[in-house]
Amino acid sequence: MMETNFFDTKIEFLKGVGPQKGDLLKTELGIFTFGDLLQHYPFRYEDRSRFYRISELREDLPGAQVKGRLRQLEVIGEGPKTRLIGQFSDGTGSMELVWFQGISYVQKSLFRDREYILYGKPTSFQGRFQMTHPEMEPLTPENERGGYWQPVYNLTEKLRRRFIDSRTISRWQRQILELAGRQIRETLPDSLMEKYRLATKLQALWGIHVPGNEQHIHQAKRRLKFEELFYNQLRLIKQKILRKTEYPGQVFGRAQLIRTFYDEHLPFDLTGAQKRVIREIFEDMRSGKQMNRLLQGDVGSGKTIVAFICMLLAIDNGAQACLMAPTEILSDQHFQGLSVFAEMLGLRMGRLTGSTPKKERKILHEGLLDGSIQIVVGTHALLEDIVQFQNLGLVIIDEQHRFGVAQRAKLWQKNETVFPHVLVMTATPIPRTLAMTLYGDLDLSQIDELPPGRKPIVTRWKSDQHRLEVFGFVRQELAKGRQAYIVYPLIEESEKLDFKDLMDGYESVQRAFPEYQISIVHGKMPAKDKDYEMQRFLKQETMIMVATTVIEVGVNVPNASVMVIESAERFGLSQLHQLRGRVGRGADQSYCILMTGLKLSTETRMRMKVMAETNDGFVIADTDLRLRGPGDMAGTQQSGVVDLLLADLSKDAEVLKAARESAMQILEEDPELVLPKNQPIHNQLLHLRENESNWARIS
Repeated sequence: MMETNFFDTKIEFLKGVGPQKGDLLKTELGIFTFGDLLQHYPFRYEDRSRFYRISELREDLPGAQVKGRLRQLEVIGEGPKTRLIGQFSDGTGSMELVWFQGISYVQKSLFRDREYILYGKPTSFQGRFQMTHPEMEPLTPENERGGYWQPVYNLTEKLRRRFIDSRTISRWQRQILELAGRQIRETLPDSLMEKYRLATKLQALWGIHVPGNEQHIHQAKRRLKFEELFYNQLRLIKQKILRKTEYPGQVFGRAQLIRTFYDEHLPFDLTGAQKRVIREIFEDMRSGKQMNRLLQGDVGSGKTIVAFICMLLAIDNGAQACLMAPTEILSDQHFQGLSVFAEMLGLRMGRLTGSTPKKERKILHEGLLDGSIQIVVGTHALLEDIVQFQNLGLVIIDEQHRFGVAQRAKLWQKNETVFPHVLVMTATPIPRTLAMTLYGDLDLSQIDELPPGRKPIVTRWKSDQHRLEVFGFVRQELAKGRQAYIVYPLIEESEKLDFKDLMDGYESVQRAFPEYQISIVHGKMPAKDKDYEMQRFLKQETMIMVATTVIEVGVNVPNASVMVIESAERFGLSQLHQLRGRVGRGADQSYCILMTGLKLSTETRMRMKVMAETNDGFVIADTDLRLRGPGDMAGTQQSGVVDLLLADLSKDAEVLKAARESAMQILEEDPELVLPKNQPIHNQLLHLRENESNWARIS
């Protein structure tokens, strides 16, 4: 058999699997081939390297292996209370074994007065140890030495019912490894293996599936995580280099308009961080290469003005700019904020959303095509084929994780002569490790300081029993002429229940504050009603806004100084941080109050504590990643991060850093990977390419 064909062999051809079990493995675990099975890694291990005596057992042991004699076996109870009880002893003491299921099968396979090895979790019951449903095997000269670690694999109930357990999968893994022998190719060059003292690919696969000791597991994981992250980074960096060499960008060298704006119209000084970011973007836009940059900055850090200054650079050089936001509310806010500056400079600016009337659309389409409209701000409506530009030079995408890859690529293609520069903005802080694996093909800029005069938001965590105190505090702020948000969770699966929460909440707020006008906003309202309510709040016609998370990315209301988040335990950290960013927009001291029930998990308590202690979005994002893992964080489903089988971005930052540096060095020296020493990488990339669709070219 050829090298690659061996791993493509259908799983049913493995001895002991066959068609029926093969079908189960396909439907339950997505395992179709020998290669798929080898990449089904254990998620933990049981220590079978030593035997415990019954006298040494403790309740805090996760599991223990004992050898001894089965003294008794009898069925007790009737109907649903039927159970099988065994007495087991080893000379230092005795313990009870209990089975509630599969009793007849267990009775047939066990014999009194035989010696067995058993493994299970010891629990204490009425002063004696017992094990429920222990794993048991007859004692033999081979197994009585012990000395191995049992891998534990992800399984499903259906598989267990067909007697496919972790030991079965272990046996199959060993079988494949014995058959594979020399077919397992090395995928990393010798230089990297030596530099980081990595195990070979063959050693790593044996070490992870058939470990002799803890050291084998450690070395195997280290090697496989490095390889996984190395290829993730290699592809992203290769993409980045490809863009910089193959895709020219318009050269924006003239900056007269910006000087005029700085000298005559900019109402405040930019922060050091804003100036640094603008310099980084300008360098890209002057370079002659197409820019792809990610701009991260907390809510309120001043990303929009940075975006506007970059637009001026494009306009000054005869190009047009567009800004796309995920919602009408947000795109209108950008439009209103920027049109003031555009008018001062005599620039024409248009807006295009789903609710733009037909007549206005026609004027807009013509203005973009003949170049008389220099800036357009809008939503997904900008992606329509009818929207054409005279010369689109800069595309800015706000809250980019809300757009799919294909949607972004559409904007990119609105200039057929030369691709526009792309600036992607997000107020959702992304941990560095996640940014490297999600957006490793983009250059990264961060605005890491807030404008002067902004006071950090004071965050308090209160339980439901303090509601009167919290409402009393809200009343004090309202008496000063400030406004307040009260936010309720709305989670799609149970909209009826949550909608009831919102309406109940609205009624109780009305009862508590009869003297104030109250707005209500939720996702089920038509866009125009939402906008109407938002505008009333903005004009201070209403003083309290009762809402669901639709306001997470919403209108800027400088007069709002209090945010009460109800059932805060039902939100993720990043979402709480986004919501909190709706206040603190003005010069007044602002407050965020997190309301929770009393029964909370340790993880929830940790989330509330972090929110109360810090306003730093990056600290919050790192904690979020640690608590929730990368799969749940914004936008990762479309990204390839989910393809990581072993590496954990919340724990493996050091490995990622080493993998990224190595990939960069290798590609700098040998961009086409033609040197003999890089042959293993070249081969592996060909193999990966055969097995997956082409990665999108656009960020």
